[in-house]
Amino acid sequence: MSGLNESSRGRLAQYWCLIFVVALGAFSLRAPRLCMRPMHTDEAVHADKYRLLLETGLYEYDPHEYHGPTLNYATRIAARLQGARTYAEVTESTLRIVPVVFGTFLVLLIAGLRQGLGFATVISAILVALSPAMVYYSRYYIQEMLLACFTLGLLVCGYRYSRTRSLPWIFAAGAFAGLMHATKETAIIAFGAMGLALGVTILLQWDERRRAPAGVNWLHILLGIGAAVVVSAMMYSVFLRRPEGILDSYRTYGIYFSRAGGENTAHVHPWHYYLQMLLYARYFRGPIWTEVWIVVLALVGLIAAIRGLRVGLVDPKLVRFLAVYTIAMIVVYSAIPYKTPWCVLSFLTGLILLAGIGAVSLWTWAKLPVLRGIVAVLILAGAGHLAFLAWRASFVYYADSRNPYVYAHPTDEILVAVDTVRDYATTMGVGYSFERRLQIAVPGNDYWPLPWYFRDLPYVGYTSEVPHDIGPMILVSDALEGALGRVFFEETPVEQRRMYLYLFPAPHYLWARPGVRLVGFVRKDLWDEYAARQSDAMALIEEAHERKASTTSDAVRP
Repeated sequence: MSGLNESSRGRLAQYWCLIFVVALGAFSLRAPRLCMRPMHTDEAVHADKYRLLLETGLYEYDPHEYHGPTLNYATRIAARLQGARTYAEVTESTLRIVPVVFGTFLVLLIAGLRQGLGFATVISAILVALSPAMVYYSRYYIQEMLLACFTLGLLVCGYRYSRTRSLPWIFAAGAFAGLMHATKETAIIAFGAMGLALGVTILLQWDERRRAPAGVNWLHILLGIGAAVVVSAMMYSVFLRRPEGILDSYRTYGIYFSRAGGENTAHVHPWHYYLQMLLYARYFRGPIWTEVWIVVLALVGLIAAIRGLRVGLVDPKLVRFLAVYTIAMIVVYSAIPYKTPWCVLSFLTGLILLAGIGAVSLWTWAKLPVLRGIVAVLILAGAGHLAFLAWRASFVYYADSRNPYVYAHPTDEILVAVDTVRDYATTMGVGYSFERRLQIAVPGNDYWPLPWYFRDLPYVGYTSEVPHDIGPMILVSDALEGALGRVFFEETPVEQRRMYLYLFPAPHYLWARPGVRLVGFVRKDLWDEYAARQSDAMALIEEAHERKASTTSDAVRP
């Protein structure tokens, strides 16, 4: 800033104040009530991976499942800051604050493109802060928000290096690339799209100048690649304590490419799945969801990119790069049959950057004050609508299948089941001893996220089949209820048979998540013991109330 005059320094200070206000707003929209939504299966599984890191100090990468280690390492930092030393002390807030932080940092990173995009970065930052998808998945304990953040970091640092040819920027770009690779296998799609976009940008620049662009410093490029490899290797090998993880991180791509076809999975969706989410989504006569404001502005930004127009401080080369990169990402993700809604973040950041360019383009093209007023009103209305939908998605329809961002998610019913079981556990010690163990049987070991909710119970057995030695309390999917009945009344000798009662009220089952209904049974002697204790407790409470009423009456007697 030493080379700036006083006026420029003032404008720069105002710019950063505005960016920090937007980031604060983004955090305020993402951070509240992180425990209110039931844990998704994927969240619970990733939490269990963190448990292994917490208890053993090692992360063992599985090339078949679960993705890279950055989410787990970041969780360890969050847990230490919150004082959660054991897995039982970890809460939903401990886990979900990680994507909240990265979702907020994403807003700040956009400011790194200020020299190329000018005021468009402010518009883009606001759209990132308010986008319903961005907000919702910033509260979701999965890798997507981290990947989006690291990807933008690579774009920012790469662009700053292209302007300065400074080694720190190429090292930073390499570090972000390594973090991308250590986050999720889909990073390879972003690498390919960036390579394509860079090639197209160079070719267009060559055509404009009728000569080759400035030479590439291959030493710098190699140093950046080296930084990426080192960062990724350190992550996967647990800082060289498990070196085989490095090889596994590359072996996984054979598995990833074979799985991307979506065979034998329910995750196959049509090519327009993501675009429909953004343009118009309505399920089961629920509310209408749309981020069409972002898409329309992005199309305007795309027009600006195609025409190569300079708008404000917008760098045409950067705009072209972002346009090619974003289109490539959309095409690839739309073509892959295997789709999950959170993958929309992979190209949504690019769309939002183009949308910021589009907003500034409209303002520049609208020369008349009246037209600029209309543009300003439309942009403000769009931002307000996005904020409303973001609040509705995250705090009203947070686990509702009518929300397009909700996918195979447990409903609040699972919390009822958990509370019922934990009431027995607290009162009767179920799950705390082998004699009173809790059993959970679901075909295909599809019992997640229950291991998260019962993480503090040392005696919980999970199985895909009905066990032959039934304990005092058991939860089974409704598909196994018949098999459980056969164990109760046919396979168990008459002299050993015990009476069991339904744990949940009629209709006696609760949804664990879509496709999985749980039926609970508790042994009658335990039921009777629990009922007696509850009755005694209620009697004590009533007696206390009566004594308090009597004391109050004596105190006011003349």
